[in-house]
Amino acid sequence: MSVKRWTGKESQLLRLAMRKTVRQFASDIGVSGRMVSRWEAGGIKVVPRPSNQLALDTMLSCAGPEVQERFATSLTEQAATDADPRTENLLAQDVVYHRHPVDGRLMALVGEGMYLTGETGEAQWLDAFYIDVFPTTNADYGRFVAATGRSAPKHWGVTGRCPDDLFDHPVVWVTWHDAQAYAEWAGKVLPTSHQWEKAARGSKGNIYPWGDRATAAKCNVRDSGIGHTTPVSRYRSGASPYYVYDLCGNTWEWCATRSLPGRYELKGSAYTSPFERAAPSSFNDANAEMCDDDTSFRCVAEHPWSPMNVKP
Repeated sequence: MSVKRWTGKESQLLRLAMRKTVRQFASDIGVSGRMVSRWEAGGIKVVPRPSNQLALDTMLSCAGPEVQERFATSLTEQAATDADPRTENLLAQDVVYHRHPVDGRLMALVGEGMYLTGETGEAQWLDAFYIDVFPTTNADYGRFVAATGRSAPKHWGVTGRCPDDLFDHPVVWVTWHDAQAYAEWAGKVLPTSHQWEKAARGSKGNIYPWGDRATAAKCNVRDSGIGHTTPVSRYRSGASPYYVYDLCGNTWEWCATRSLPGRYELKGSAYTSPFERAAPSSFNDANAEMCDDDTSFRCVAEHPWSPMNVKP
């Protein structure tokens, strides 16, 4: 990965990602520690010389994947905060979710009413429903596998157990039938494409969950340069008006809506997809037998039911 233009802020983020002191970092670049401190104090207003930017590019490209991911994480968080003044308020919101009595997952209530759907903003009525706040994680799916004996997804390996570092990532390598089986076990259903879209866009039909501004930093798409799934709660400023997460990017999500015999709609785009495909109004579908490393799901439940209100 590389940065189009380095500022003092990006330089600081790289230093922190590499876990180096100012003196160590300056030595690697070939400048004085005072120079690095000046960059960082100036933040985005300071732009290093072209020769120093080349040195920073080289340092980043030679860094290991862990450093690059830490740097990418910091960049996306910074960009999201800078682009959306809601971010800090969103993190502090006293949101009430509901815990489902069967699989114990947090769900958000999407109230009944009209909403604007599709690229043309067609008005559509939907009854109220609950939707999972996060995509189904590997940890969630592990409880399902343990309870039902269903085959584990292929990325868990020969042990049939989820790797420790993927517990809070969305489960992948699941077919539509796997997703449907989980939903039945949990006493839920897969969302229709309209339910999924309303949960993502809100009643006013936002272009993206966070609003109408195209901000790739608010989701895990190909443009982010991460190259794999991320924890489902990572992109907080990308949450929808109902405070539902990961409705753009990270993984495609199976829906209950059939597009053709044997094919079902997918929503949300993925880390493998360009940002242009991330709008919740976009159409995608696949054969029900398809499974890939960028495809997951979440569930919905009917309203009313009697959940236990909990804080997120």
